[in-house]
Amino acid sequence: MKYIITGSLGNISKPLTQKLVAAGHDVTVVTSKENRKAEIEALGAKAAVGSISDVAFLTHTFKGADAVYAMIPPTLEPSDWKGYIGKMGQNYADAIQAAGVKKVVHLSSIGAHLAEGVGPVSGIHRSEVALNKLEGVDIKHLRPGNFYTNLYANIGMIKGAGIIGGNYGEDTKIVLVHPADIATAVFEELTSLSFTGKTVRYVVSDERSTTEIAKVLGTAIGKADLPWINFSDEEALAGAIGAGLPEEIAKNYIEMGTSIRSGKMFEDYRKHPTTLSKTKLEDFAKEFAGAFKA
Repeated sequence: MKYIITGSLGNISKPLTQKLVAAGHDVTVVTSKENRKAEIEALGAKAAVGSISDVAFLTHTFKGADAVYAMIPPTLEPSDWKGYIGKMGQNYADAIQAAGVKKVVHLSSIGAHLAEGVGPVSGIHRSEVALNKLEGVDIKHLRPGNFYTNLYANIGMIKGAGIIGGNYGEDTKIVLVHPADIATAVFEELTSLSFTGKTVRYVVSDERSTTEIAKVLGTAIGKADLPWINFSDEEALAGAIGAGLPEEIAKNYIEMGTSIRSGKMFEDYRKHPTTLSKTKLEDFAKEFAGAFKA
């Protein structure tokens, strides 16, 4: 089978590419960086160097593919983050239609059932909408939980202030996922291609309260009493901007935090319980400890 993988060699796309190549498939990886080409080819895949903002490039790359894995790489540059994400989703839709692709696995997000109020995930909702308008194309929207790897952003806070926290409370239950578990789910969907129509699959590794997250990560780094601190929206916004995030990006993250606090982020997932994937918080804590000590 011929697959096109977007996302370069990110935390999902790289292990996904390795799995597909090992299974004997023809894999092309889309990357915006020329210097990634050799590394991609070393994995046994082909490299397509270009930008997902270029529909003609995407169309040319997608032609002849049995399926496409479409994800929108993170960026800190846009002045309208939701609008940017939605536009990239439309680019994918336009290229998929022009190239005649019939099967697509789309990396969406938990919370993407909401058009507004979930920060950047509202942009991913727009991507889902754009893809769902395609006729004769089967789409599987994967909606993973909050990435474990996002917790790395707290390392500076832990080292500097001895705390971890966010703009949601110490007893808030978070739906978590490891990128490797997402890669496994994408691999399953791409290699079976059994999905039809426009459907959703949630991918979740664990569900833990913020207090538990602080304790497990703290224990792993030798700080068993690490507290989770609930910041106000104003405090969290000021902290994010102070840490160097552009205001547009910071505001979107705070909005997403409020949706976690209210429970709206996870409300549709709660209606569609799923079997948890294998990587638990304690497993990720070992990786976190390695990054913390590096």
